[in-house]
Amino acid sequence: MSTKKIAAANLICLKEIKHIIWDYNGTLLNDIDLCVDMINIVLRKRGLPVLSKQHYKSVFDFPVKDYYEKIGFDFSKESFDIVGTEFIENYNKNLHKSKLHKHAIDVLSAISKLGIKQSILSARLQQSLDKEMIEFGIKKYFSHVSGLANHYAHGKLENGISLIDNLALDPKEILVIGDTLHDLDVARAKGTQELLIAGGHQSYDRLIKGSNNVIYSLQEMSEMIIN
Repeated sequence: MSTKKIAAANLICLKEIKHIIWDYNGTLLNDIDLCVDMINIVLRKRGLPVLSKQHYKSVFDFPVKDYYEKIGFDFSKESFDIVGTEFIENYNKNLHKSKLHKHAIDVLSAISKLGIKQSILSARLQQSLDKEMIEFGIKKYFSHVSGLANHYAHGKLENGISLIDNLALDPKEILVIGDTLHDLDVARAKGTQELLIAGGHQSYDRLIKGSNNVIYSLQEMSEMIIN
């Protein structure tokens, strides 16, 4: 394990944590390749340059409308609703190609055995999120599952603040885990602890500029629990 990884892991003491708030897409669900493939379908249809996985991780952001504009969509010519809906429909049709990240269930189970409560905070549509929790066999691990009312992914900050407030805990007893700087926004809005995982939708180089608490994979999270 590299020095950077050890430093990041050592900043989190799970003995102090009473509740973990997980991001879903990219953090627990390994849907990166699917997202790249599906956005490239939408780009090709309009004659726009496609994205490599590396480029995608360097530009993906919230709100997703800004990210779409960054990669070439012109919403003065075509509405964001049309483009966003097209992407989501393609994504949903092909979601069966994605699986949870390796170690995801092991980590969720181990944390549950430690007596730490867990929740999901996602920019996924609530109805889809509820369905997928059951399909992937992980609903039992979460006391709260918070998604969005529509699929345009403006962000989840408001839902995150509400969830943290409802937990009625000292923010330092809560750990927010995600794969984007938007998850960091949620954590810092209420002063919780934070951990970012670079195996998702944003690169390690982007994440480490926002937080020192960055690891590369859920395997490292598993090692943190063991230690």
